[in-house]
Amino acid sequence: MRGPLNYSRLARLARQRLTNAMQFIHPRYWLLWFGILLLWLISLLPYRAMAFLGRGLGVILYHVAGRRAHIVRTNLSLCFPEHDSHQTEKLMKDHFKSLGQAVITIGINLFASQRRLQRLVTIRDRHFFDQQIAAGKPIILLAPHFVAMEIAGLVLAPERHMLSMYQTIRNPLIDSLIRRCRSRFGGIMIERKADMRQVVKMVRGGSPFYYLPDQDPGSSDKVFAPFFGIQTAVTPGLSRFASLSKAAVIPCFTKLLPNGAGYEVIFLPPLENFPTKDAIEDTRRMNEVIEQGIREMPEQYFWVHRRFKSRPEGEQSLY
Repeated sequence: MRGPLNYSRLARLARQRLTNAMQFIHPRYWLLWFGILLLWLISLLPYRAMAFLGRGLGVILYHVAGRRAHIVRTNLSLCFPEHDSHQTEKLMKDHFKSLGQAVITIGINLFASQRRLQRLVTIRDRHFFDQQIAAGKPIILLAPHFVAMEIAGLVLAPERHMLSMYQTIRNPLIDSLIRRCRSRFGGIMIERKADMRQVVKMVRGGSPFYYLPDQDPGSSDKVFAPFFGIQTAVTPGLSRFASLSKAAVIPCFTKLLPNGAGYEVIFLPPLENFPTKDAIEDTRRMNEVIEQGIREMPEQYFWVHRRFKSRPEGEQSLY
């Protein structure tokens, strides 16, 4: 009985996948398929050429960004008040160059082979990660929103299943493509609205959690803590996950190297005495670590996001 049932299940799965694939043949997806093909073709170029094209695109974005340029300029002025207008404008232009490079190299994230990624990526202070693995400690990687943030998860996933949260994208073709490509080396994608008890169980079982914490949660589940001296809305999720899973929290940043030399994944020491029973203090420490990474590569943080959108009660919008 078991054999036929298994074949029947496989047949149903095959039919379901075929049905899902067939829906993307509809003409409304043709322009999107052209864009995907273009990204794939660009990904075949030498990486230095891609980086050069990307930084050129960034110069264009800098001049046409409009509302996003205002957001970037506001964020930089708030976080680096010591900069004069010329320094702020230069940092802003450098940011758009990094952003343009990240856009042009999306094909690396989506299509590059494991072998190519290994050639492009160097890892700094990996021993902070390996020591916790050797000790059998559950791990949460604190991975802020730098423009190349996906690379570290892709490079580390083949060694052990790497959990990563994502938010479902409205366009089903893009959503399917991103989920498939991000998980192609063994990564496990967890929807943000999924049952987090399962995530905790998997982290305890030895799957590192690649956790991106630093976007405005835009919900009631937030606390305010200083970020570059500004009260900033943050979800206290890192503190909760670390407490429930008994995991070591290791900062992990991904850096675009200059002149198209590839990427560098940077590990910092695990956070000591973390978490505490004070979620706001834990969030303050998390923000402090993220600031440390930003000061090393300020042009590569995701400044186009309205990081300070939510304000404490009574405060006006900063944008």
